[in-house]
Amino acid sequence: MKRLISAFLIVTPVLFFSCTASKKLRTAQESYRQLDSAYLDNQRKLRDCENSSKKSKNEYTRTNTSSQSEIDELKKQIDYLKANNNQALNELKDLSVISGTQAESIRKSLDNINSKDNYIHDLRSAMAKKDSLNMALVTNLKGALDNINDQDVNIKVDKGVVYIDISDKMLFKSGSYTVTERAKTVLGKVAKVLNAHPEIEFMVEGHTDNVPFANGLLLDNWDLSTKRATSVIRILQGTYNIDPKRITAAGRSEYIPLADNNTVEGRAANRRTRIVILPELDQFFKLLEKKS
Repeated sequence: MKRLISAFLIVTPVLFFSCTASKKLRTAQESYRQLDSAYLDNQRKLRDCENSSKKSKNEYTRTNTSSQSEIDELKKQIDYLKANNNQALNELKDLSVISGTQAESIRKSLDNINSKDNYIHDLRSAMAKKDSLNMALVTNLKGALDNINDQDVNIKVDKGVVYIDISDKMLFKSGSYTVTERAKTVLGKVAKVLNAHPEIEFMVEGHTDNVPFANGLLLDNWDLSTKRATSVIRILQGTYNIDPKRITAAGRSEYIPLADNNTVEGRAANRRTRIVILPELDQFFKLLEKKS
């Protein structure tokens, strides 16, 4: 019994110690595990910090490089603007010099432009007046010849010039340059209008077709066209008292046809006497002399 008690007393502390050591071991192991986990976590954080540091450094480098590029570009722009400003200042200085030394020349140029504008205005006014006079003249002529067949007498305005075309079948017999009695009536009506405008000068033109013509007195169509023009002029001067200083005679032969000479109708239209109201060029020359 004593031995049993002694053995119990011996085993009990051992068992107690064993239980305590085992508990401490578990505690130590748990503590180690936690420390190890904390260590590994800190290691991870350290790596993250190092990586973040490297990334920040790289980002900083890139940002710094980009910023430096922007700074360099801005410096270039500033230098460019400075250069342009200097150039602009120099141009302003030059302009001020030009304005100072050439102001009188510029003023004279402006006066000259104004003068030319006035001159053009005067020319336009003169041309408008001339056109109005031409229209009035045409109206008067058509009124005086209202009972004459339009095929025998044609009055028109072309490029500011008044034309009166009288067919030769009304004025002359075939191959003749003697004015008929009927033609004298027509020429008298035209002369009445022309005498109402003594400032007007005019030309009487004779025209033929292209059929060759010759007789004992006339050599060709040149002779015939000229003789017919002078015959009309003699009637206007001698019978209707138009000042001969206002009249010009011209023979145009066959070379300014109105129609095709290959037809009977065309040849008839080409045989005509034309009275051309001449432009009053002296008035324009006086205007030019006045403004020059």
